[in-house]
Amino acid sequence: MSAASEEGGDYLVLKGLKKAFGKKKVLDGLDLTVRRGESMVVIGGSGTGKSVLIKCIQGLITPDEGEIWINGREQRTIPPREWDELRKHWGMLFQYAALFDSLSVWLNVGFALKRHTKLSNAEIRKIATEKLRQVGLTNVEDVMPADLSGGMKKRVGLARAIAMDPEFLFYDEPTTGLDPIMADVINDLIVRLNDQLKTTSIAITHDMASAYKIADRIAMLYQGKIHFVGTPDEVRATDDAIVQQFIQGRAEGPITDALARDWGAA
Repeated sequence: MSAASEEGGDYLVLKGLKKAFGKKKVLDGLDLTVRRGESMVVIGGSGTGKSVLIKCIQGLITPDEGEIWINGREQRTIPPREWDELRKHWGMLFQYAALFDSLSVWLNVGFALKRHTKLSNAEIRKIATEKLRQVGLTNVEDVMPADLSGGMKKRVGLARAIAMDPEFLFYDEPTTGLDPIMADVINDLIVRLNDQLKTTSIAITHDMASAYKIADRIAMLYQGKIHFVGTPDEVRATDDAIVQQFIQGRAEGPITDALARDWGAA
């Protein structure tokens, strides 16, 4: 098997991915393709394996079975030095921004530049200022994270994620902890940055308002597999009972019934 790496092809291909922790199967034969330049959003309930999926792609967790193809190369065949170089071109917005409390805003944004380039502090600060401007923040370079609001922390985290002009971006629950208005501001930023930077991205969330806004396609993770993939309109329109229960947030339905059966068997 090979994955297309030419312009317009597939950037990320997951085949038969499996991961268990003890007797608990988290990923159970997961297949997913993310096209170059696409914004893919993975939805699913808490504990369904969304974060495990991201960590497998990033190489932080080793799958038990399956293949991960990145830009036409199977992950296990990439030498360590090349793998490190590849990941320099990936950005990550963490769920709670994950800023370094002891570093000022510009040092947070420029952290990877400081570690992985030979740029001077003045050059790094200049880049940090520009990235902050791109996410709508000015005159905050010397502010400490403790003095930022939740929305500002998310923006700083986003500026850090794009500091090295990544070709691939990960978003981990990008709107968690934000009020609806600020969540929509972050969603708008993600859409605009994806368009401007021409990145490929994968976001994990259970926030359907966010998913509908930032996704080109939405994939639902359920019982260790990708249960459904479609555009936001296709997700809204499907008559799949599992998808509909999740996106409508209903207490009753096949997801709840499956959970009850699992609890009863435990």
